[in-house]
Amino acid sequence: MRHFPALPVILCILLFPRLSTAQDTASQTQAIAKLEKEISALESQIKANDRQKASELSTLTLVQKKVSARRKLIKENERQIASLDGDIRVKQQEIKTLSNRLDTLSVYYARLVKGAYRNRDYRLWYLYILSGENLAQSVRRFAYLRNLSVRMNEQAAKIRETRSELEEQQAQIVVMRDEMGQLKKEHEAALGQLNAEEAHSRRIIDNLQRDKNKYKKEIGAKRRQVDALNREIARIIEQTMAADKKKGAKQPVDYTLSGEFAANRGKLPWPSDGIVVEHFGKHRHSVYTDIEMPPCNGVTIATAHVAPVWSVFDGVVRRVGVQPGYKLCVLVQHGSYYTFYCKLGAVNVKAGQKIKTGDLIGTVDTIAGETQLHFQLWEGRSLQNPEEWLRGR
Repeated sequence: MRHFPALPVILCILLFPRLSTAQDTASQTQAIAKLEKEISALESQIKANDRQKASELSTLTLVQKKVSARRKLIKENERQIASLDGDIRVKQQEIKTLSNRLDTLSVYYARLVKGAYRNRDYRLWYLYILSGENLAQSVRRFAYLRNLSVRMNEQAAKIRETRSELEEQQAQIVVMRDEMGQLKKEHEAALGQLNAEEAHSRRIIDNLQRDKNKYKKEIGAKRRQVDALNREIARIIEQTMAADKKKGAKQPVDYTLSGEFAANRGKLPWPSDGIVVEHFGKHRHSVYTDIEMPPCNGVTIATAHVAPVWSVFDGVVRRVGVQPGYKLCVLVQHGSYYTFYCKLGAVNVKAGQKIKTGDLIGTVDTIAGETQLHFQLWEGRSLQNPEEWLRGR
């Protein structure tokens, strides 16, 4: 018995390009949909900032985020156009191959028809068969004439099948070219929008440069608020940890919950829907590059008006309070981990309450024209980068 161990490998090699192309197309479509959603959310935020007369510093951050997202969208569009252009070239080659095959089949069929026409009189068939030198030759001649009709029918069927496949491929390439045309229109529109957004960003930067002293005062005020908030959070966590260590503490540290929390690093849900406008760590100002912005101990998420805020994990609410510049703030303990939710306008929980992942903590407030959630994550006294703990979007 013969074995063909290489057959699965050959099939994989033949099929992989098609599977890879389909996966790439799906990936590009998902990336484009995600970027379009992000751009739409940023447009809503920018309009809300304009209505609420928010600081131009805040608006600039959103506009620059939008410009960045638009550039990524344009790159994805270009990738999709290039991919579709490649598919069209492959389809054109397939059509050429089918067309050549159809020509070959037609030539062969014409020869069969011509041969059958010459022998169309059945009396000539009989004479041809009976004039054989011996029985074996007569049998072979009979078989030849009998098979001539069968081959003609088979060849006609192949021609019909090939012509049908050719028509299908031609219809597909028409659809692909229409799609290419639409993609190019969208690409041109996106380039126009990008130019407008970049112009908007430049206008804001010009205004900020003219009013540098004014905005330096705003940044100074923000630094003082950030420093006060960070000191307060550190104090509350220190106080909470000290209370947990006391003999007979009512709420001893739940180390099982700590382990479960740690095991979900990179998998925690986001506390609210929106766009991250301030990342963890130290940053230079995007306009006044000589000014270092106050360090961000968490992430700041621009959200829709009165957006809901959810718990990222099971835990116990340890503190609900008000912080200058940050309105209502909620501290939730997850064993030896803590999450902090700030800039809330309304709160749906109270101190001592046990909550589950996804439970509603409150809603985001609009402060000085900005609707933003500030979120921090601590492991004991150690600050953590929340984006390393939250699942990718």
